[in-house]
Amino acid sequence: MGIGGIISAIVVGAIIGALGRLVVRGRQKISIIATILIGIVAALIGTWLASLFGWDTTDGPDVLEVVIQVALAALFVSLYAGYAGRRR
Repeated sequence: MGIGGIISAIVVGAIIGALGRLVVRGRQKISIIATILIGIVAALIGTWLASLFGWDTTDGPDVLEVVIQVALAALFVSLYAGYAGRRR
């Protein structure tokens, strides 16, 4: 993976993480770095899950793949926000 792949992973992770935070109700007290990292992990796992079912090879945009990624990001944001809230 070159520098372009790393930059695109960060950008996609930030977008997926932000969308995941928008889906979760309430205010989450997590940093932007945590949001980006959660987004990157959710994007990678979502892409892997979509490839298992063959949903990543469509003619148009991969809407199901993005839905899976955002749902995973929302789940991970909720889990992390709950964990971080208990630590304080």
